[in-house]
Amino acid sequence: MQLVRQVYGVSDQLPDKERFGLQAQLRRAAVSVPSNIAEGSARGSAREFVRFLQIARGSLMETDTQLWLCHELGYFHYQDELKEHLGRLFAKLNALIRSKSDKAGEP
Repeated sequence: MQLVRQVYGVSDQLPDKERFGLQAQLRRAAVSVPSNIAEGSARGSAREFVRFLQIARGSLMETDTQLWLCHELGYFHYQDELKEHLGRLFAKLNALIRSKSDKAGEP
């Protein structure tokens, strides 16, 4: 949820011409992370939860890529604090995926 707040804040800096392009895509990717975690946790099986955690991880990497694109296009500086936050979330998701995969009997 904190990631979503941060992404909404930095994406406000994008020019109006990106409102329906990069800004919308960046926000959707960020919102997808906690949304998929929540949906997966309600599925009732470890295997389904792992699948949704993997989707959330993909959305997290999509968010990271789009933030780098914004940086490369000169829209804003991809702040170290935000990069570190994404890195911590990625590590936590990987650990949770490993833990739940073990319980689901997956490699």
